[in-house]
Amino acid sequence: MEERERILQIEHLGKSFGKNRVLRDIDFSVSRGDVTCIIGASGSGKSTLLRCINLLERPSEGRILYHGEDILRQGVNAAAYRARVGMVFQNFNLFNNMNVLENCMIGMLKVQKRPKAEAEERAMRYLEKVGMAPYIHARPRQISGGQKQRVAIARALAMEPEVLLFDEPTSALDPQMVGEVLSVMRTLATEGLTMLVVTHEMAFARDVSSHVVFMDGGVIAEEGTPEQIFETPENPRTREFLSRFMER
Repeated sequence: MEERERILQIEHLGKSFGKNRVLRDIDFSVSRGDVTCIIGASGSGKSTLLRCINLLERPSEGRILYHGEDILRQGVNAAAYRARVGMVFQNFNLFNNMNVLENCMIGMLKVQKRPKAEAEERAMRYLEKVGMAPYIHARPRQISGGQKQRVAIARALAMEPEVLLFDEPTSALDPQMVGEVLSVMRTLATEGLTMLVVTHEMAFARDVSSHVVFMDGGVIAEEGTPEQIFETPENPRTREFLSRFMER
């Protein structure tokens, strides 16, 4: 089945900061069209895992295969890889000295070396997609947190990545802004974008993902379909974690 082509394969991944082991023996894969949600308590290693996959942190051991090629070996072009495996950050990471349109164009101009007219046309297309086209001349300080995150998503999409990583994309937002960002992400999922999402939004993980990974203490404690994880979890730690969330 061509559409289930495996894009990322994480093998025995570990990460230590000094003597503190944050990730241990992480194994999972991401296939084309997957929406994988990584859930777990704060401090369980979720964001560190995403930062390792995006090469913002160097794993201490293990392999990350992208279409079968180990991206941790010497000589891999990290910027070119990140253009294919993009990332949306918790705190938006927009450039405050640029307007919305310029923020969306910068990666295409600097990394992909696209002509300016093409970068602008593509940036506009994705800003329209996330409902931010009316704000192209605004600076980040002039728009809300939810709007900033939608711009950040448009900026990542404009690079046309194969996989988009989301690191708790709603956790810095006021509650009333969470919905507008999740709505954009739901649309992307229905359109078949391959997504790897670290999230505390359990309803999103349950309803939108195709695969759920529960992390606890730096290891994958349990993984499976949303039905398996949310309805019949096997690990007591998973059950305890989800019961706390479901009470809310």
